[in-house]
Amino acid sequence: MPARRKRFFAWAALAGIVAAAGFLAAAELVALVAAPSASPLLAVGSFVIDIVPQPLKEFAISTFGEYDKIALLAGLALAVVVAAAIAGVVELIRPPLGSALFVVAGILSGAAILTRAGATPLAVLPPLAGTVAGVVLMFLIGRRLRRWRDAVAEPQRQLDDTDAADEAKIPTPRSSRRGFLQLTIVTAAASVIVGVGARIVSATTASVTAVRDALTLPASRSTVTIPEGAELDVAGITPLITPNADFYRVDTALTVPSIDPATWRLVVDGMVDQRVELSFDDLVALGLDEYGVTLTCVSNEVGGGLVGNAIWQGVPIRDILRMAGVQSGADMVLSTSVDGYTASTPLDALTDDGRDAIFAVAMNGEPLPLEHGFPVRMVVPGLYGYVSATKWVTELKVTTFAEDEAYWTPRGYSAEAPIKLSSRIDTPRSGTPVDAGTVAIAGMAWAQTVGIERVEVSIDDGEWQPATLSTPINADTWVQWYLEWQAEAGTHYVTVRAVNANGEQQIEERAPIAPNGSSGWQRTLVTVR
Repeated sequence: MPARRKRFFAWAALAGIVAAAGFLAAAELVALVAAPSASPLLAVGSFVIDIVPQPLKEFAISTFGEYDKIALLAGLALAVVVAAAIAGVVELIRPPLGSALFVVAGILSGAAILTRAGATPLAVLPPLAGTVAGVVLMFLIGRRLRRWRDAVAEPQRQLDDTDAADEAKIPTPRSSRRGFLQLTIVTAAASVIVGVGARIVSATTASVTAVRDALTLPASRSTVTIPEGAELDVAGITPLITPNADFYRVDTALTVPSIDPATWRLVVDGMVDQRVELSFDDLVALGLDEYGVTLTCVSNEVGGGLVGNAIWQGVPIRDILRMAGVQSGADMVLSTSVDGYTASTPLDALTDDGRDAIFAVAMNGEPLPLEHGFPVRMVVPGLYGYVSATKWVTELKVTTFAEDEAYWTPRGYSAEAPIKLSSRIDTPRSGTPVDAGTVAIAGMAWAQTVGIERVEVSIDDGEWQPATLSTPINADTWVQWYLEWQAEAGTHYVTVRAVNANGEQQIEERAPIAPNGSSGWQRTLVTVR
């Protein structure tokens, strides 16, 4: 390919990218005024999250952890850049096919927006505005680029075919290039200013951070007492109470929903005697209590960190269901988040007087962080989060497993998912050598709703040795454990297993995350120097 042709293909790719920037800027500007949640890039990202196959989901979580959504946005941005560059080249070669690709992009993004939960008729305006802007810019910038190309390719023929009087009107390579660059630079700069500015203003306008900071919750009627000996003084062990900033986050929300407690409503409907609707003030007026509960994500691998323990303030869900009057035959409650996410929770887990399933409004002494479900989320001990811990919850539908299914069920996960008895080694860590002598092997173990009876450790597949346990807060929280080991130089395998209060031993056999959580004993290689 001639060098000159390659150069114009590069300029064409840039033209496509700049036109795409104009598309997004116009869409963001209109979204700011008409439909703040109708950002095309975010809507497509949410759509991708919905359709991504289960193995890719697990790969993203295990690879990027809490940054999986940032990685998704970065990947989408790269895909937009590549697609826009291709559209620009196509527009140079076969106009107006490049502009037609922007129409296709507008239709796809519009479909993604209109299929989101809570979409209004106005949600069509941002992708429509973006499409118009993208097509117009692609046409104008592409036309100037072709003029430049033609002026470079055949300047002499144009002079030979033109009268001397019209010679001054002939576009020269220099003037054509200047016209193309001026339009491209101005469009790019305007797109960045408008697009970024609209997104910042939208985020600022939608932010409820100030509302959360100013929120004062009533004092709890009961508090959680941390017993003496509940937290071990062992270097490297996970804290008994997970700080809010360190608590794991796994959900399907590409952007954190911004919900004002003043407008939040909870609706309980379905197989009930009467429909119940509560405001935030109605909910907290029922009286708040504290609960210590450990939450676990189904995506947690053996020895993984997608588990955390917090002190929650909230109202028992069973009290709300009693207000509605659950009808016979129901066996499931379908909870729905403001972003359309759903979870299927066994009804008996929410109505059992012995299980503290709650609508939580506070976490570790402060209103829920935005990313953890502000203003209200569900917390249900003993069930993996994908069937119980709905954030930003707005609706409970009392129903049956035969009638309804939740978000993750058709994606290869079990409709019911009790948390599996597990244990974890926090220290020493594989890859971090320790000195010979007395070494503390320590970690966490959990068996929500049942409690831990004992933890055992084996060195180099030798006899099982009982570890020392911390005093549990209750049966719904994890416990810490440790074992003093006289370590000798070399490499050693350390294995841990737990036994719950019912005498059941942790499953040894390894199982993958899907369909209902991983299992297996953690076995870590430790180097002693």
